[in-house]
Amino acid sequence: MLAAVLHDFNDLRLEEVPKPVAKNAGEVVVRIKACGICATDYKAITGLRRNVHFPFIPGHEPAGVVEQIGPGVAHFKIGDAVICQPSGYCGFCRACRAGRTHYCEHAFTTGGDGPPDVWPGAFAEYLLTREQCLFRKPKNLSFDAAAETEPLSGAWKGVIQYSEMKVGEDVVVIGVGSIGLLCLMVARAAGAGRLIAIDPSAHARQQALALGATHAVDAGDPDVKKSVYAIIPDGPDVVIEAAGPIAAVQLMVGLLRRGTRWNVFGVTTHEKFELDGGLTHFLEARMDASFGTTPLAMQQAIRLMECGLVDPEKIITHRFPLAEIHTALEVMAGANRNKVVIQP
Repeated sequence: MLAAVLHDFNDLRLEEVPKPVAKNAGEVVVRIKACGICATDYKAITGLRRNVHFPFIPGHEPAGVVEQIGPGVAHFKIGDAVICQPSGYCGFCRACRAGRTHYCEHAFTTGGDGPPDVWPGAFAEYLLTREQCLFRKPKNLSFDAAAETEPLSGAWKGVIQYSEMKVGEDVVVIGVGSIGLLCLMVARAAGAGRLIAIDPSAHARQQALALGATHAVDAGDPDVKKSVYAIIPDGPDVVIEAAGPIAAVQLMVGLLRRGTRWNVFGVTTHEKFELDGGLTHFLEARMDASFGTTPLAMQQAIRLMECGLVDPEKIITHRFPLAEIHTALEVMAGANRNKVVIQP
């Protein structure tokens, strides 16, 4: 099969590699129909993320069709249209039994990062995974939309499950690239009051307004906090950082008022920021983060899409065949794009 194999940072090669085979109990081979490019994929390919072991096939946002099933697979059959959760889990360790499968002591990931056990990802024609990682694709979802389930699930987990956004609350999203837009769309669907998008890109701000933001603020404004507080004088109830640069976290800290819930979502590399201990104590602002996904978050994301509450097709700006993945990466480096999807 054709696959994009990363041999070193900035050394991604299109190669013919052996097609995976479902030999062990519970294994499934999926023919990939669509796979989104995540910022963490791009960081791994370009060397901004260093926890990569070569050779490596990236790609952890796939949807496709069951091609082969291994021994003991009982809930899916060949030909089923499916969505793939990248993170696999044992189901028996303490974390799994507590419902935190993304903390699993025996976890693996297909094409992503986190656990040390990394399986080949979905920038390929076929993917080997386990039955537990599959979800049925609703008939009213395209494969491109279905491929956005994993990032949408992370947005739901961060905004709703962890930061506990409630109807009518004022929300600020810092960074409205693809993941920020998904956070914004989740907040809009959940009944956010004033919903402010902050981004240095005029293109991104315009897209955010089109997808439900009530206001947009230029991150390059001389006083972003003043602009935000002019819109919400009492300060934000929830702030989501979905930008990536550590400066976005520093901006987020500057926006806090007493009781704000803030979520470090976009920073995925090891960078540091400082907090004033006394002020942090006084504000009682609660910090959360959102890494990875869980079966609950995946199911909730599928429900949001199936019911029409969130349409991830609206953030897809570019589609490329696998053979043109290098062109796709050039687009990823540009400013006027949101979600880029690979269609093997």
